[in-house]
Amino acid sequence: AQAQFRTLPELGQNTWRRYRHSTHCAPMSKYAGSDVELNDLAEYLSRSSRLSQNEALRLIDEVLNFLGELPEDFVRRRHWSLQTQGLSNSEIFTQLASELRTRRFRAPEYTERQIRRIIYG
Repeated sequence: AQAQFRTLPELGQNTWRRYRHSTHCAPMSKYAGSDVELNDLAEYLSRSSRLSQNEALRLIDEVLNFLGELPEDFVRRRHWSLQTQGLSNSEIFTQLASELRTRRFRAPEYTERQIRRIIYG
C-alpha cells in the first residue's frame, strides 16, 4: 500500500496515514476492484456533477479511505476528539464502546480496558 501523510489541524492530529487502494479498503473492494473501475466511476462523476476528473478521483479516494478506517484508528481519533470536548476518560470509553457498535466496520465488542489499551498502548 502506498502511504501518504497529511496534516489535520482541525482534528489536532499532526499526521495521519492514508492508504490508496489498499487492503484496508476491503469493504469497497467488491465494488471497486480495479483502477479501471475507479477511473470509470470518476469519469461518471465528472460528467454527472460539477467535479473535474481529478476532483472526482480525489473524492473516490477519500471515500475509500474513510470506509477503510480500522476500528483501532477510529478509537484513537474519536478519543482525541472527545477529549477536546472536555469529556472524562470514563465517559469517553463508554461512548466509544457505544459508537463502535454502530459503525460501518465489524468491530469486536471492546471492553473499557481494551479501548484504553488501544489508546495508550
